[in-house]
Amino acid sequence: MISCEAALIYTMVIVSAADREMTDLEMAAIGEIVRHLPAFRDYDVSLLPDTARSCAEILNTDSGMEAVLDVITQSVPQEMRETAYALAIEIAAADGAASQEELRLLEMLRHQLEIDRLIAAGIERGARARYAHL
Repeated sequence: MISCEAALIYTMVIVSAADREMTDLEMAAIGEIVRHLPAFRDYDVSLLPDTARSCAEILNTDSGMEAVLDVITQSVPQEMRETAYALAIEIAAADGAASQEELRLLEMLRHQLEIDRLIAAGIERGARARYAHL
C-alpha cells in the first residue's frame, strides 16, 4: 500500500501512459494538479518524479496494469475515489483528445474504483466543459 497522494499520482500516470506516449501536456497537467489541488496539500512535490517513476516501473512488469490498479484501489479511500477518477479524466483531456487506450483504461478505472455511471458522466461532462475551445 502507498499513500493516497501517491495513488492519485499513479492514477494520472497510468492514464498518461495508456497509449504508450506520455505527452508534455499530460506531464505538465500532472505537475500543475499536484502543486495546486487540496488533495495534495500534505504531499512533498519534490517526490513527484520518484512517485511517477515507481508507477512506471510497476507498469513495465508482466501484469503491470493490473498491479497498479490494485495498488490504487487499496490505497485510495472510498471518499477519494471520485477525486481519483476526476484526476484521470483531467489527464485524458489534457492533450485535447482521449485515445481509445485511454478511454478503455478510464472504463477499467471506473469499474475498479466502483464509480457510479451517473457520477462518472457528470465528472466527464465537467472536464469536457473545462477543456472546450472555439
